[in-house]
Amino acid sequence: MPDVVFRDKEKFYLFLIQAGMFISENSALRNLCSEMVSVNCPKVKSAGHDFADIQEDLKDFIENFNSLSQEVPDNCDRIYIDGCWDIMHSGHFNAIRQAKMLGKTLVVGIHSDEEIMRNKGMPVMNNEERMAMIKACKWVDEVVENAPYSATNEWLDSVNCKYIAHGDDIAINCDGQDAYGILKSLGRFKVIKRTEGISTTSIVGKLLLMTKGNKAAVSEPFVANDIVSQPTFLATTRRIFEFSNKNIKPKGQIVYVDGSFDLFHVGHVETLKKAKSLGDFLIVGVHDDQTVNFYKGSNYPIMNLYERVLNVLAIKYVDEVVIASPWVVTEDLLKSLNISLVVQGTISKLDPNVTQKRKQSLVYEDCQDPYEAPKRLGIYQEVPSERSIETKDIIQRIIDNRLKHLNKYTRSSKKEENYYSDIKTYVEEI
Repeated sequence: MPDVVFRDKEKFYLFLIQAGMFISENSALRNLCSEMVSVNCPKVKSAGHDFADIQEDLKDFIENFNSLSQEVPDNCDRIYIDGCWDIMHSGHFNAIRQAKMLGKTLVVGIHSDEEIMRNKGMPVMNNEERMAMIKACKWVDEVVENAPYSATNEWLDSVNCKYIAHGDDIAINCDGQDAYGILKSLGRFKVIKRTEGISTTSIVGKLLLMTKGNKAAVSEPFVANDIVSQPTFLATTRRIFEFSNKNIKPKGQIVYVDGSFDLFHVGHVETLKKAKSLGDFLIVGVHDDQTVNFYKGSNYPIMNLYERVLNVLAIKYVDEVVIASPWVVTEDLLKSLNISLVVQGTISKLDPNVTQKRKQSLVYEDCQDPYEAPKRLGIYQEVPSERSIETKDIIQRIIDNRLKHLNKYTRSSKKEENYYSDIKTYVEEI
């Protein structure tokens, strides 16, 4: 049997405990060990002396470990999950949803901009924007600011939660260690399924492709296929069902708002909140990829239809979603959904810079107002977009800090490749 060297005393003690448990359950091994101890062997005698030397220390370690275990809060109904939550996407929302299923109350921790910089690199969205997105999520009960990147036993106790939840991928901190290693060793870690094919890293990779004309400061070119190469996002009916609001029927004044909702951000959320406040039931129309591409341009959408639908469904102000809604709000659509009011933000889905449209081989000017019908019927209203943030503004942030984001992307994408090739195993989605 090869020699094993323990440089960490606590790991060595835990090994002894595990070995003792294993041997006690295996009668053959237990008998073999008894025979070996009875043999007059110098190595056995030496091992006995060595054990005697550490016996008191080991006893203290076990007592201390037991006391830590006893301090774990009895309340198993409170679950904690933390994250950067940068450029919120369906993977984030699905992690939060699964964590919520583990208990009654979900506490969500948000890392500060400084903590993210120290452990992962520059975030795209600032702390206020990320906080607003988490507070708008329908599965979140409590929010904790300035959460540490590497949660400790004491931190979990301070938020009165017994367990922390995280995906089956490993989160590495700035010291190169598993950010949840301590809590895993204490049995306070719950594994949830990581959503395949979607991550902030992959989104930033797509945005970097859109900025390839602005790479004067980059010393080495990158290969486009390397950036877009990623596992496929799997849009299952079960996941859409789990995100949906079940057993809720339209009632009262029904409000309708539509758009692409690409690169889902706080501006979208605030518009949805204001739209919901104008009625009793909010229906959101999400345009399909072809429609968004037709009206927005060749690089859009960044997120596919099902990713965008799941993002919208995760928001607490939304009651129902029309998947692949028509660009033009017709009288037939208004009657079919019994819509009382059509709402848009003052930052319209119409891009004034894109006037030429392409349909098959024909290029033409499209001047049709998609809201002509509700305007004519007097049921159209605009709500002020108080934050001047659009999808193109997020892309501009990537352009302005392209080199920093490219370096961060290179590190993170390598980690994702390792996860998919070496670490990933089947984990049942909750």
